[in-house]
Amino acid sequence: VQLQASGGGLVQPGGSLRLSCVLSGFGLEYYAIGWLRQAPGKERERLACISSLDDSTYYADSVKGRFTISRDNAKKTVYLQMNSLLVEDTAVYYCATRAECSEEFQENYWGQGTQVTVSS
Repeated sequence: VQLQASGGGLVQPGGSLRLSCVLSGFGLEYYAIGWLRQAPGKERERLACISSLDDSTYYADSVKGRFTISRDNAKKTVYLQMNSLLVEDTAVYYCATRAECSEEFQENYWGQGTQVTVSS
């Protein structure tokens, strides 16, 4: 299983970006997918997760209402739509597979990360 994250870049505060995570090697429908980020000097933070069972979604409080996770199993792609971006959203963003979105399930396979920089 391999994941390829893309879509990062430089954006002004208040702007939007859409990240993509493409899975290869196995069917996307078998995995929950999570998005995480890590900023310099900070711990890695789970942001969002989408279930493989019923497409239920889960969000960290820090991004709730601003970020939206979605999946397209036919395209083997999970998206993270990020709106109303803040300077503090600057980080490397990762996607990863999980058995499910419940907290006790750890990430298994990771994408390589994509840099998001929010700056004026």
